[in-house]
Amino acid sequence: MPRDTGGDVRNGDALCSLRWNASGEAVEIIDQTLLPHTLQWRELVTLESYCHAIATMQVRGAPLIGITAAFALAQEIGRDSSSDNMQRAAVALLATRPTAVNLRWALDAVMSAVRDVEPGMRGEVALATALQLRAEDIGHCARLGEFGLQLLRELKPAGVLNIMTHCNAGWLAAVEWGTALAPVYKAHAAGIAVHVWVSETRPRNQGMNLTAWELQRAGIPCTLVADNACGQLLRRGEVDCVMVGSDRTAANGDVCNKIGTYLKALAARASEIPFYVVLPESTIDWCCASGDDIPIEERDQSELLAIRGVDSGGQTRELMLAAAGSRAYNPAFDVTPAELVTALVTEHGNFEAGPAGMERLRNQISSSTPM
Repeated sequence: MPRDTGGDVRNGDALCSLRWNASGEAVEIIDQTLLPHTLQWRELVTLESYCHAIATMQVRGAPLIGITAAFALAQEIGRDSSSDNMQRAAVALLATRPTAVNLRWALDAVMSAVRDVEPGMRGEVALATALQLRAEDIGHCARLGEFGLQLLRELKPAGVLNIMTHCNAGWLAAVEWGTALAPVYKAHAAGIAVHVWVSETRPRNQGMNLTAWELQRAGIPCTLVADNACGQLLRRGEVDCVMVGSDRTAANGDVCNKIGTYLKALAARASEIPFYVVLPESTIDWCCASGDDIPIEERDQSELLAIRGVDSGGQTRELMLAAAGSRAYNPAFDVTPAELVTALVTEHGNFEAGPAGMERLRNQISSSTPM
């Protein structure tokens, strides 16, 4: 079977978010619901375990969701390569998270790879495709870091470069490097003094629990702030740029990302601070005309009404925050119009947001795609 050792080169940190255990024929993932207090790997073997991991956000982030789904479908095809079973598995996986387009993209890639293959060979081809997608994601994220670094170098602050981000778009959201944090890792490796303002990202606190944990492991200075403090930091000029990821980008350049991104974009525009979106090609939905057409996932209201953490005795507990009987509205994402985005950072280069820039990006993709 193919072998995959995992690991990356960020400051000697050997962690990655997903690795293929060839000897056990299973995927191993970091259970992100336990971070930052516990680092625990989980094996995913059955289709049900994959669906559970994606739906409950043991794995999350658009690129990682896609790669995880590719391995899930590959393993299910290896178990039963019939067309009916492949379709059933794809439908089950597609239903786990409706917003991130990488999920559909990865499933389509695996299905296309095995469509004309004899049933007896489908499992091997599907696994090879999943491993290839994983390797390509690592390479693409590294390139995102390089192109994003170009923009960071142009800012030329007087002292430390202050970057604001939202949610988690680091290697926990991809496989290695990440998207919006990739330029930060590249800048740090290049010897540029950087500091990251990390917004908590209520209600699931991915900034607090994941981004800060990542940056601290890498030795990159960062400061946690309440989501509502970000506008004040931008207005006072304590931020040189905002860098965020994308779960789905429409054909006109509108960007769908974690809820709260739109507010940062508005505050950045009012404060004349650059707002960059760092995204791999796999997050672009060319069939989606604008952000208005992107389905917005609504998650359980309990995420807003309660909070989970570790008490002074080291025990994990969930505490109710709101009065009994309270109701909550909990959209997981919002849409930032293209006109609020300073630039789109992709593995193909940096492009202006909006229809013209997206058309140039599309032409660049077409010209670089092997015939």
